[in-house]
Amino acid sequence: MDNKSFYITTPIYYVNGDPHVGSAYTTVAADVMARYKKTRGYDVYFLTGTDEHGQKVEETAKMKGMTPQEWTDLMAPRFMEMWKALNVKNDDFIRTTQERHKKAVKKILKTVYEKGDIYKGEYEGKYCVSCETFVPENQIVGENCCPDCGKELRMVKEESYFFRMSKYQDALLKHIDEHPDFILPRSRRNEVISFIKQGLQDLSISRNTFEWGIPIEFAPGHITYVWFDALTNYLTAVGYESNPEEFERRWTNGEVVHLLGKDIVRFHAIIWPCMLLSAGEKLPDKVVAHGWWTSEGEKMSKSKGNVIAPLDEVKKYGVDPFRYYLLREVTFGNDGDYSTKGIINRINSDLANDLGNLLNRTLGMYKKYFGEEIVANGQFEEIDLDAQKLYDETLNSVDDTMSRLEFSRALEYIWKFISRMNKYIDETGPWLLAKDETKKERLATIMNMLVYSLEKIAVLVAPYMPESAQKIWNQLGIEKDIEKALLSDVEGWDLLEPGHKLGNPTPIFPRIEVEKEVKEKNPINKDLKIENPITIDDFSKVEIKVVEILEADKVADSDRLLKFKVNDGKNIRQIVSGIAKYYPEYQELVGKKVLGVVNLEPVVLKGELSQGMLLTTEEKKRVKLVEVDSIVKTGSKIK
Repeated sequence: MDNKSFYITTPIYYVNGDPHVGSAYTTVAADVMARYKKTRGYDVYFLTGTDEHGQKVEETAKMKGMTPQEWTDLMAPRFMEMWKALNVKNDDFIRTTQERHKKAVKKILKTVYEKGDIYKGEYEGKYCVSCETFVPENQIVGENCCPDCGKELRMVKEESYFFRMSKYQDALLKHIDEHPDFILPRSRRNEVISFIKQGLQDLSISRNTFEWGIPIEFAPGHITYVWFDALTNYLTAVGYESNPEEFERRWTNGEVVHLLGKDIVRFHAIIWPCMLLSAGEKLPDKVVAHGWWTSEGEKMSKSKGNVIAPLDEVKKYGVDPFRYYLLREVTFGNDGDYSTKGIINRINSDLANDLGNLLNRTLGMYKKYFGEEIVANGQFEEIDLDAQKLYDETLNSVDDTMSRLEFSRALEYIWKFISRMNKYIDETGPWLLAKDETKKERLATIMNMLVYSLEKIAVLVAPYMPESAQKIWNQLGIEKDIEKALLSDVEGWDLLEPGHKLGNPTPIFPRIEVEKEVKEKNPINKDLKIENPITIDDFSKVEIKVVEILEADKVADSDRLLKFKVNDGKNIRQIVSGIAKYYPEYQELVGKKVLGVVNLEPVVLKGELSQGMLLTTEEKKRVKLVEVDSIVKTGSKIK
């Protein structure tokens, strides 16, 4: 048993939205890795949490009529509840608003500042509020869009403190070169190296234009830039500011692995290592970036209604099949497609046919031939020894692939062994041996081989499907907690003493009818009645365009009306809209792109000319403008 510390983290998730299939994927993957390392005897520490500072949080809280702290206090529990529902067993949940974290951030800033790696300057440049990052001119997409999220950039000019990141360019390249597995998969490693070689710029690490963040002690009026704040969470959770012994064990002398989505790999593989080099701390052992998920072959979006809600999937298929599918379907690091047909096929083929069938056949035959109790083994023959050898090879292959966080490959090796044991049944023919009394001892050996293999398989699949693995053990009559099991506990091929009582076989993975499931998911109402029907010619008379709001103001002597100056791509026009009570902070609409009808007959409302109509939605008596992504060109026609 290796008692070395293994420390694994997810990114801390931003609290401006609910957890989704992407964050579920990262967190389940980290949970599987943590559980696997425990089966290998490691002392594991698994961290996840929430990122709660920054301009976006401040603006969202204001829009919701809350303080930033109230907003984050509302959102953080949603992540905790999601992970509980997905059977994620993290050891810690960090929030960047916690005092322990504030102390850690102040400590690392002080260390880096005293080293001379932080200086005062002025920043003028393009800033993405959504990603909370400045974007160099050579990375701007199109006319003025962020390369990561595609949203429009703002020009910002402010006094700022800078981190001398450029100083560590050569040291970082040297570290990456000397540690081939530092950035995984290799495609991301190449991307990061290419980016660094373009030349690292010093990093703005403070803000003074908003207040929601951790104050910088040596820079009055400035708060900590969100990435410098957020990344430090990995140190906070293992005692950086408060527990030197724990920090030395978990970080300095332990194995440290960060899991994250590919969109934030540069922050973790460039900014974070440079911060650590400056602070004199060890760099993480691995930074592993996974791909993105599409849904039924299309990018997920709320407007398309194809966003995968993890809790809905768990209700339909169960938590273990959902966890299994996420990590089996796609090679970790590549993009993947989540499909109804895909998860059903995995449940029916891998879980019901392969693993479920092996369990049911084994227990059914054992009870038929020998009753409920395990009988003594006979001699092992060559076919048995071959299966045992394949199991040993499986252990090595799984450990090798898991060391590179290749979850799908590891499952392939496990299923290769499961398939072998199903074939072993067909090759040994227990039903034929049962007819010959002189073959009873040989029959006992074969049936015990199958039982022992299932006991081992349960421990191998437990990190992925802990509830199902426990059910397998229980059906084998093993009442111990499988979450505490080590692979070393199931060495050998005489695991259960004669007289051990087997449990009752019941299907763990019921089959799902594909056509029925797909039909139920997207039912079409063939008897749909259209209210107030119009023809395509009627619709084509309405000219709808994307308009950009240039100015917004109240209409005098009206509590209901707002007047907007908008750009329709050709003209500046005024539109009056009765949405004042829904937008008390109406100035925040300036710069937004919305939909407007531009061929309405002009009218005068409360003395103000209105040359069109803004389109809105209404849900639960709440009216909202129909906003359009900033990347869409002003004046675009809706057809």
